Order: sequence, then C-alpha cells, then structure tokens
Amino acid sequence: MVHLQQHGLEVNATDVPSVVGLKQRVGLPRRLASCHTAIVEGYVVEGHVPAADVKRLLAERPDIVGLAVPGMPAGSPGMEGPPPVAYNVYAFDEAGNIEVFSSHGP
Repeated sequence: MVHLQQHGLEVNATDVPSVVGLKQRVGLPRRLASCHTAIVEGYVVEGHVPAADVKRLLAERPDIVGLAVPGMPAGSPGMEGPPPVAYNVYAFDEAGNIEVFSSHGP
C-alpha cells in the first residue's frame, strides 16, 4: 500500500472475512494468487504490482479483469532487501487467458 501511496494513488484498506473468497469472487486464477488483493477502479490488482503498471492499466483501460504478480518476488515493491529477481506482471481476463503485461528486475 505504501508504494502505491508514494506514487500518488489513493489507498483505502478494508479487512474481509475471507481473502480466499474475495479472490474467487473477483475471478483471480489460482496460479496468480499472492498476498494482497485490491480493486482499483474496477480492476483486480493482485500482489506486489508496481505503481507504474497500475497507472498504465488505468491509462490504457484494457479489456481485462486485472493484473497480478504471483507470490512475493524479491525486488518487487514492498519486497526490497533480498537480491532482486526478474519477475512478470500478468494480465488476466474473464476467459482465463493470462499474458505478460510487463517484466521487471535484473
């Protein structure tokens, strides 16, 4: 959340009784699951997605459900410290299609 706020995005956190239930309701493919789930202007943003990708998503408004960074890759926003690794941000749609939206890291 702090990363998004530092890049000018407003963040409102809400506790939910079941994050697993929320992930299912919003159509997140299980293989893209991570630790955080957000709804940003109707899009799902899962995991440690860089603010630049969220801003690009909102500027381009593609016909997708959302973006996801599965797991918690070192070097992604909020996961600084260990040596960074290369990771992808994936776009996913209602039909279950998954494609690379952007790539980051070494």
